[in-house]
Amino acid sequence: MKKAKVYFTDFRTPVGTSWTAKLQRLCIAAGIKDIDFDKKFVAIKMHFGELGNLSFLRPNYAKAIADLVKEQGGLPFLTDCNTLYPGSRKNALEHIECANINGFNSISTGCQIIIGDGLKGTDDIEVPVKNGEICKTAKIGRAVMDADIFISLAHFKGHEMTGFGGAIKNIGMGCGSRAGKMEQHSSGKVVVNAEKCRGCRRCAKECGSDAITYVDNKAVIDKDICKGCGRCIGACGFDAIRNEQWDAGDLLDKKMAEYAQAVVQDRPCFHINMMMDISPNCDCHGENDAAILPNIGMAASFDAVALDQACVDLCQKAEPIKNSQLGDNLAKPDWHHHHDHFMDSNPNVHWKETLEHAEKIGMGTREYELITLK
Repeated sequence: MKKAKVYFTDFRTPVGTSWTAKLQRLCIAAGIKDIDFDKKFVAIKMHFGELGNLSFLRPNYAKAIADLVKEQGGLPFLTDCNTLYPGSRKNALEHIECANINGFNSISTGCQIIIGDGLKGTDDIEVPVKNGEICKTAKIGRAVMDADIFISLAHFKGHEMTGFGGAIKNIGMGCGSRAGKMEQHSSGKVVVNAEKCRGCRRCAKECGSDAITYVDNKAVIDKDICKGCGRCIGACGFDAIRNEQWDAGDLLDKKMAEYAQAVVQDRPCFHINMMMDISPNCDCHGENDAAILPNIGMAASFDAVALDQACVDLCQKAEPIKNSQLGDNLAKPDWHHHHDHFMDSNPNVHWKETLEHAEKIGMGTREYELITLK
């Protein structure tokens, strides 16, 4: 496979030029206008930020991309899928409200917001994964798959489980429905917290396996029948059902790559990573720690694997910020130096497996040509 082209620019701009204008120039140089957008539905996948978190991308960047799409005759919408964990984005109503509070609306972004997997996180479609080794199919939010064209707009940052969060995580984990997220995170079944269960029976109505019965008005899950799809988690409004087991990091990375493959295969796609406010953890947190690296720049490519690899390499060359989680770790006299900013920030992570597996299954290549724009 020949090298993929990755276009990069830093955040330096002359007086009179905005970062959003520079982002648009970057995307145009990278070839976004080569896509036929005319009268096509375009999903712009991004993270709206958990309430309390302030490291997520501003809506201005989403508008810059939506405006480009509309100029080419496309019909863009912003999307993300509901979260598996309890928080401010676990159903569509709360998710949209959270997005609104964080500044995302049709005026600020120039397009509508559609939650990809519906009201309760159960509106998904099972998509065959080309060359999938672990996940033969992926449960992807229906609105994501209904789009004709897919654009990933990702905040590139550290991550406490996958090492970093870039295009592949934004696509693979982000586009999975609640059942899809559970499949990636867990190979186990679900358990009920009887103290939280209200006996409302919503979970039983949602269960496609008839695995849920009630004893003393409390849900009981038959693990021999349960398929581990996680739909009951989405149905429960009281956070009474949770995962029993979480997968190891390397397996999570590979599943995430396969889910990303399911989303991008067989349709036009374009990917953008913004390396700014590089927090040590995911924007799913209801807070954000200080950035571990300085703002580096923005990059775009048709190849998500090459894009993430290029951003990793650019981050590894950056000087760690001293007053940060990464800087504090490196300053410890007994610290085991990994010579890897992501592992030195979160020592128990795996991240190389994501890129290696994505390349193995044919999603893209780690070999790239970096084209730097001023």
